[in-house]
Amino acid sequence: MSPIREGEANDLAFATIQELKGKLARGEVTSVELTELSLERLGTIGTRLNAVATPMRESALEDARRADAERAAGKSRGPLHGIPYGAKDLLDTKGARTTWGSILYKDRVAQRDAAVVTRLRDAGAILVAKLAMVELAGGAGYRFASASLQGPGKNPWNEGRWTGGSSSGSGAAVAAGLVPFAIGSETWGSIICPSSYCGVSGLRPTFGAISRFGAMALCWSLDKLGPMARSAEDLETIFGVLTGTDPRDPATIHIAERIEPALHTLEIGVLPDSTWNGYQPQAVAAMSAALKVLEAQGHRLVPIKLPDQPFDALLLTILVSEAAAAFEPLIRSGRHLELIDPLSKIGLLPGTTVSAVDYINAMRRRKLAAADMAILFDTVDVIAGPSFPSVASPIEVNLETWYALPTDPLGAPGNLCGLPGVSVPCGFGEEGLPLGITFMGPAAGASLVLTAAKSFQLATDFHRRRPPV
Repeated sequence: MSPIREGEANDLAFATIQELKGKLARGEVTSVELTELSLERLGTIGTRLNAVATPMRESALEDARRADAERAAGKSRGPLHGIPYGAKDLLDTKGARTTWGSILYKDRVAQRDAAVVTRLRDAGAILVAKLAMVELAGGAGYRFASASLQGPGKNPWNEGRWTGGSSSGSGAAVAAGLVPFAIGSETWGSIICPSSYCGVSGLRPTFGAISRFGAMALCWSLDKLGPMARSAEDLETIFGVLTGTDPRDPATIHIAERIEPALHTLEIGVLPDSTWNGYQPQAVAAMSAALKVLEAQGHRLVPIKLPDQPFDALLLTILVSEAAAAFEPLIRSGRHLELIDPLSKIGLLPGTTVSAVDYINAMRRRKLAAADMAILFDTVDVIAGPSFPSVASPIEVNLETWYALPTDPLGAPGNLCGLPGVSVPCGFGEEGLPLGITFMGPAAGASLVLTAAKSFQLATDFHRRRPPV
């Protein structure tokens, strides 16, 4: 085919996986051309947005040539064959830098591939870049967006605003049309936040659904890996490739996803209006408008209340304890004082003061909270709410004061109990910045949250809007 023209290149840059798959099958574009397009945009737009940690140019082009040759020979590796992607820089890639977003690990070169990288390679996907992230995935705490080896993540919708963390580069890269999809991670909000801020679709899977082998450990009982993409349909495609058991990660599970109820019978739990006190009114209004769209499609809105459990306090106790244990060598060496952010320099220390009794009691109470959430999901299929309390924060603000809310109504129970959630764009707020709606489901209920998200996207085009990059 002839070289990609500028207008065609822009359309390709924002195409979905399904659209790219069709173009590859029809010979309208090659994997090499898609890869070169991603690499060019990563090197220009991506660098400007502080989204890129390490380009993977040579290996990416080699993999792309292989994909084209396989396709020409009639061999298909599945729906991701020949599709470029980016990976958060906490996923090991053999022979390449994996820095965990930190100056302390800037020269760290992995000796193996993470399980997710291997699965995607086997599926024919092409890793074009390691993507920027908040240092140590935010595990040491941080006050400012600048807490990253690459500098503050700049939002493609407004470069004076933040991308969200800690999967900052993953959110920006998908939103700006640098890659069709990216892999992020979440311990508490690190997929949902940048997905909402950047106006992309992001899936936090059930805890244990995707192997974390070869990923930086922050909190062993909380860490999750998941995809960020242009649509919920794309998330479903990627999730199907990534999910499954792995003996190298004992947390992995293999439970058949729930398929019922059918699309037109979904029951969506709606929390009391007072739940969202302190949220920007536009975030709540966008969520309410999205629910009306779903109700008009035949889904039923069901008023509910969350169980009376201290979700936030339990989650915080477990998180700081496990983070301190994961980075104990760093604390013992005193090198935690070399971390970038002023809070990061001391943020790991509180976890060292949590007693074994408090940690064990938090883990026991966690089981009760999970049981209560399971009972709640006997009455509804998913629970909906604003993905985040606001549009993207200004780059320079103190994040501790910007996010000064007492609870995280969906994020805390979702992460504490290991429940799946998906954020999709549902509108725009001040200065034309994206807003998201999150659907949270029961354990092993990714199909339910994706059903809700896909249904909403069938009736709206927020996920097709493009930032001014």
